[in-house]
Amino acid sequence: MATSTGSLHTLGTVEPLPQASPSTRAAASTRAASVPWYIWCGVVAVTSAAIGGAWDVSWHRSIGRDSFWTPAHMAIYACGLIAAVVCGYLILATTFGRSAALKDASVNVLGFRAPIGAFIAAWGGIAMMTSAPFDNWWHAAYGLDVKIISPPHTLLILGMRGVSVGVLFLILAAMNRAEPMAGEESNATFRTLQRMFLYVGGLVVSGQMFFLLEKTWDVYLHGAGAYMAMGIAIPLVFAMLSRASRHRWAATYTSSVYMLFAIAEILILPLFPAQPKLGPVYYPVTHFVPASFPILLIVPAVALDLLWQRTRAWKFWQIALVSGAVFMAVLLLVEWNFATFLMSNAAQNRFFGTIYFDYNTRPGSYDLLRLFVRPEHGMVLATGLAWAAVYSVAGTWVGLRFGNWMKSVRR
Repeated sequence: MATSTGSLHTLGTVEPLPQASPSTRAAASTRAASVPWYIWCGVVAVTSAAIGGAWDVSWHRSIGRDSFWTPAHMAIYACGLIAAVVCGYLILATTFGRSAALKDASVNVLGFRAPIGAFIAAWGGIAMMTSAPFDNWWHAAYGLDVKIISPPHTLLILGMRGVSVGVLFLILAAMNRAEPMAGEESNATFRTLQRMFLYVGGLVVSGQMFFLLEKTWDVYLHGAGAYMAMGIAIPLVFAMLSRASRHRWAATYTSSVYMLFAIAEILILPLFPAQPKLGPVYYPVTHFVPASFPILLIVPAVALDLLWQRTRAWKFWQIALVSGAVFMAVLLLVEWNFATFLMSNAAQNRFFGTIYFDYNTRPGSYDLLRLFVRPEHGMVLATGLAWAAVYSVAGTWVGLRFGNWMKSVRR
């Protein structure tokens, strides 16, 4: 864990440090440059859940409902197991151990002590593990379920969010403690933690879009519903991560993680063979079917980062008002036209992935015919997009306020 070798100062001010012997400086450098082991475990857990989630959806679309013990399920529940075990150990070690450093970086919850992120992640891990038998029972009781939003899946996704948020708080607390430290080594620690924070933040953005998958499929992108869903879910996360991380390009960085992860899924999954095990099979499948091409969130993300770099002195409500309008206007401009491209023959290749269809795709479906589902026009569209902008403004305001508070988290 990073420890301070001097008194705490405000960012950007450095006082001369007392001279020390080479061995003392080397030891201090090692301590300052270290990242706590439980943070690395948390990052691995969140990554495992992200890979497993994408793989599991592809498994259902390519093979169908299979045994509970599929590799995709194991990758998902590995996240919950790692979070529950590691954070449970951290709670017990902090509560009953003698480490002064751990106790100083902890909070008290029902008599137990640990960093607040450990409690959140531990709850998320337990929720994920609880959802496993619930999901198995759900399928046995109600049959096949290819919907993402079902009660057991909702509990699972909430648990995954809990783990992700808990890991974010673990990283953030260590990052906030490392930031005021003087010296090159502490700066390196802060930058490492900042990059880890933004990486996990990018997986949180991926998780948000994963939950919206059924609302933002490419055939729905000429209707206001998809943009309303993204207006609710995405600006809040961008604003929160930007404020908390203090990185000039936080939204761009996190949206890049989301897009690279989704494009990697399109390029990698079809390389592996898969065949449906359940009928009826309406479309022949011989390889894993990936998700559709990601939403171009990186474009409004860049616009928001540029805006926020120039409006730091503004009040939160002013930033939120302009940011919500900018996010929705830029997203609509790029995604509306890009969705039209995805419907064309030019997008039918391995990169854009519009050549892949799951085994229960019916011959006359919108997806197979490459047609938009109930495209909207006129006042209906304008009213829906106006509400989407309102949701974006509200989400940005909440994200800014919460992200600003997160900068004070040190435990």
